[in-house]
Amino acid sequence: MFGLGWPEIVALVVIALLVFGPEKLPQAASQAGKTLRNLRRMANNARDDLRTGLGPEFADFDPADLNPKNFVRKHLTADLEDDWNGTSATTATAEPADHAMSGADELGYGEIPPYDSDAT
Repeated sequence: MFGLGWPEIVALVVIALLVFGPEKLPQAASQAGKTLRNLRRMANNARDDLRTGLGPEFADFDPADLNPKNFVRKHLTADLEDDWNGTSATTATAEPADHAMSGADELGYGEIPPYDSDAT
């Protein structure tokens, strides 16, 4: 949960008991839960308002895609994975190379080279 292990959770509970005391701890936990629910509701409303404002052409828009790591994963690595799996449109329509390979290593037009998973 949130990257915390059992020792960290126990330490947080002990600190909360020391700060709030055993009689006020349930009230503090309840208030924290309400605050998290309100924050989650506000974030969902903001996301829905953004989608409504952008219009129907952005119906599949996800704000998490704006994170640079997600953006790169979605737009760049998906193309690389398609190339490795041989599902890319460019592999099926690729022109043969001008130079010919020799012997048994020669691939025909549109033929996908073998993939060795142990080599990577």
